[in-house]
Amino acid sequence: MSRKQVLPQVTTPTGKADDTGCPILHVDMDAFFAAVELIDRPELTGTPVIVGAAGARGVVLSATYEARRFGVHSAMPMTRAMRLCPQATVIPPSHGKYGAISKGVFEIFHAVTPLVEPLSVDEAFLDVGGARRRLGSPVQVAAAIRAQVAERFGVTCSVGVASTKFVAKLASRQCKPDGLLVVPADGVVDFLHPLPVAALWGVGERTEQALTRLGIKTVGDLARVPVATLQREFGAAGSHLAALAWGRDERRVTAHVPDKSIGNEETFAHDVDDPETIMRELLRLSERVAARLRAAGYVGRTVSVKLRRSDFTTITRSRTLREATDVAKEIHTTACDLYRAAGLDRVRLRLVGVRMENLRPADTATRQIGLGDREIGWREAEQAMDKAIRRFGPDAVRPASLVRKRFGPMDL
Repeated sequence: MSRKQVLPQVTTPTGKADDTGCPILHVDMDAFFAAVELIDRPELTGTPVIVGAAGARGVVLSATYEARRFGVHSAMPMTRAMRLCPQATVIPPSHGKYGAISKGVFEIFHAVTPLVEPLSVDEAFLDVGGARRRLGSPVQVAAAIRAQVAERFGVTCSVGVASTKFVAKLASRQCKPDGLLVVPADGVVDFLHPLPVAALWGVGERTEQALTRLGIKTVGDLARVPVATLQREFGAAGSHLAALAWGRDERRVTAHVPDKSIGNEETFAHDVDDPETIMRELLRLSERVAARLRAAGYVGRTVSVKLRRSDFTTITRSRTLREATDVAKEIHTTACDLYRAAGLDRVRLRLVGVRMENLRPADTATRQIGLGDREIGWREAEQAMDKAIRRFGPDAVRPASLVRKRFGPMDL
């Protein structure tokens, strides 16, 4: 697909693609997980497809637009999704495939500009103001990105082009799927004011209900309310909402935002009260967290566990280690200590999670070798496991206790 083939798809609220003063792009992959799955299942193209874990407690991770027309959306319980769209094909997630394509897509972004701010594996802000002389206008850069993503990976993305991050994100949402929308700098108000007030960042269900009670249904309605009134009703958030209603957003694109934490959690297929089973699951989660830390080049000092009882009561416990680590054995030992200290022995649990916080780059952390410690130990062993897994797949190497599949998380 050439750049010329993409450019005719450019749209603006006024029909004129004036990107002067609009250096911010928001690139959002279209139904990313589902689109990746369709690469290997092309016969399902144009049909309702849901990606997610099956079972009573599974949730939707992604859905094709054909499934979304029935009301299916991400984070929806799988049981409800199947009631809405019983003819959909359900595909279990393949996270390795998503990560590989996401990495390639972000390589395209970084070839355009160093100012890339990732929001998730499938969306990012880019500031392309410095690329005009080398690559062309923001619209041309956005079109070229879309063409390269489609050519190299067989998936599509939607791009919003605007003067601010907030408006660029709204624009990409408005032109989905497979679109490119420019909001000219002098057309921001005309673009924003007809939108429903729920489109604004920070307007969740409760805030929307409160605004509706005040007779505020659109962004334009909100813009006409005195700031003092909004402050009285919503406190400091009132000033923020007023600024957004007029398209004011001073935030810049921040490159290489580090993760504040890295974690994984698992919902059991059936509530579990066996400590051995729970600690085995904590091991599996610790392995995942440690592998993600090493892949991202981080170590962490604070281990946190999340324990959700059958009545949905959630307990979290954390402990800060003497030294930062990315070793699963150390994370698991601490997670088990926290579980035992929580006093939930023989209490039925619905969900468990492990998270590492207080992160820092691994190359800035020092580790003191104690008397009698081996210079080569668990960390090196786990790094060797990483290499084996990358070469032979996720089941190539695992702790012996995880080979047995007697226990119950949904995706074991």
